[in-house]
Amino acid sequence: MQSIGERLEEARKKKGISIREAAEATKIRGDYLQQFENNRFDINLTEIYVRGFLRAYAAYLKLPVDKLLNDYASLGRGEPRPRQPSREVYGRMDVTIASAEDRGEAAADETPAAPPPRRQASISRGSSPTPGPAIDPALLFKLGKWAGIGVLVLLFIWGVKAVMSSGPGSTTPAANHTAPAGPATNPAANPVSERMITLVALDVVRVSVLHKNADDSEGDLIFQGTLARGQTQPVAWPGPIYIRASAGENLQIEYKGKRYPSGFTGPNRAQMK
Repeated sequence: MQSIGERLEEARKKKGISIREAAEATKIRGDYLQQFENNRFDINLTEIYVRGFLRAYAAYLKLPVDKLLNDYASLGRGEPRPRQPSREVYGRMDVTIASAEDRGEAAADETPAAPPPRRQASISRGSSPTPGPAIDPALLFKLGKWAGIGVLVLLFIWGVKAVMSSGPGSTTPAANHTAPAGPATNPAANPVSERMITLVALDVVRVSVLHKNADDSEGDLIFQGTLARGQTQPVAWPGPIYIRASAGENLQIEYKGKRYPSGFTGPNRAQMK
């Protein structure tokens, strides 16, 4: 069975497309595409961008997107999975019952030197067992079964909360990321449904993209970096945002294949709803 990278490379070469042409068409850096074809997915980007770029590249090459993403998730880089309950969760139970034969022998002997010791049910918890009445094994089995179901339910609820906590707005993006080619941490849940814009540098410009709060103040940082002339940078557009630039005349914003000017010159900011 071909690996993810082999399928991507084979599909691209069948179409007679170079890495550079694919990068220009998908707006994804060529070195990222080369890494994908080499089965290297640790490219110093958050998981949302890796999955989003893989989806976009597979769709561009007309490969089965869902199958490719499922294969990627099977590499252990997909959604977190709930842990299976440990066998040690219920403790160790040592249950023995005095047999009828033992009880009959004790009754037949009128003058026993000492009554036979009655073995009691005990639960080992790191201390000496405490004698108690005999326990029905069937009852213990039922208790263990219901306890196991309870633990599984708790683990399922924990897994659902873990998945929901990774949704939009559940965590705070990284505060500062100065690498020119990499986005700041932005743990969005679904890279497919989220809108994306592309920052296009006409000349060297430093750009910051921030959430716009309800009171019109600047919120969490989405992206920050310096773009060289001709460089493009895809950025998530989760809602109202501010775009700051050191020189607005050196920046254009691309959305759905159309480019728009920043709308200002010099160091200033623009907003997008």
